[in-house]
Amino acid sequence: MSCEGLHRRGHDVTLISGQAIGPEGELLGRAFEGGYKVIVLDSLRREINPFYDWWAGRQLSHLLGKIKPDIMHSHSSKAGILARRSAFKTGGMKIVHTIHGLPFHRYLPAWWNRLYVALERRAAQYTDAIVSVADAMTDQALAEGVGNSEQFTTIYSGMEIEPYLTRTADADRWRQAMNLSDEAVLVTQVSRLAELKGHEYIIQAAGRLDDSRLHFCFVGDGLWRRRIEATIARLGLADRFHLTGLVSPQDIPALMHASDIVVHCSLREGLARALPQAMLAGKPVISFDVDGAKEIVKTNMGILLQPKDVPGLTAAIQTLAGSPPLRQALGQAGRELCRGLFDHNQMVDKLEDLYNRLLLRNY
Repeated sequence: MSCEGLHRRGHDVTLISGQAIGPEGELLGRAFEGGYKVIVLDSLRREINPFYDWWAGRQLSHLLGKIKPDIMHSHSSKAGILARRSAFKTGGMKIVHTIHGLPFHRYLPAWWNRLYVALERRAAQYTDAIVSVADAMTDQALAEGVGNSEQFTTIYSGMEIEPYLTRTADADRWRQAMNLSDEAVLVTQVSRLAELKGHEYIIQAAGRLDDSRLHFCFVGDGLWRRRIEATIARLGLADRFHLTGLVSPQDIPALMHASDIVVHCSLREGLARALPQAMLAGKPVISFDVDGAKEIVKTNMGILLQPKDVPGLTAAIQTLAGSPPLRQALGQAGRELCRGLFDHNQMVDKLEDLYNRLLLRNY
């Protein structure tokens, strides 16, 4: 959305991206239709690979030297380290990086965390500004000595909010495709089917809930799909779970409206987009209290739980499933909060303001 928004306002935008590899989905198709320049580097990959990473750095330096941007704005951890180093070596541009989620966390071995912290500290030394998608990202980075407080600003990751504000017939079609009755209560998580996303806790909670009205939906795909399907089958829950696989981003608003409760049980997440998406659709949310979740899931808008709290998750789903008025009240309060915080126009306003302040330092 930032590339599209800046392009629409007359800025000369070039997106440099890695190839979309794997079952999780990609947005490159939309990028190619956005009207701005898109360059895909096969060497720029998610996994750490010394050869590909070295070659990606070389290619980034060449491209940045050729494009000569005023601002180089990087996203994601590994790409951000490579791109910032290349931009610093090339020179002549302001360097901005957005933290969507930090690479170091409690679920990694200590030596991995030490490496990631060292790399992020080094990259921050030649970064002019660091954007956090949640205040929690700033706090965690500063606690590990990454950057200084003057470098950081929080800009929530904006989106087109209009599709989430109105329910369409597509929502009913999704429920019909799952053979849901009018009385069924659909509990949905939207995320990659991957490690640390917390699908196992939702499955465990479902096994404790003896309520035939309750159905569960996992939206997304990933390397853990077979494992998740096997667990569901082993517990005899196949008739209550619906795995949509990979869906188009344009389908997400309808799926949110088709749902009655949206959960997000990830154990680490900068700020899951599924939370404001659900809230914009007027749905109550249940989330583990990790990273930036508490910044939008307030007491009167949803339920926050400690990570891995299956009994709490079970009770929260049961409470919301049994009270349509409570679901409506929580959903309406969340919608009002997220209307302003996550409008993509506001995000682009803040990015433009940041860029202008950085460029004025040259004068």
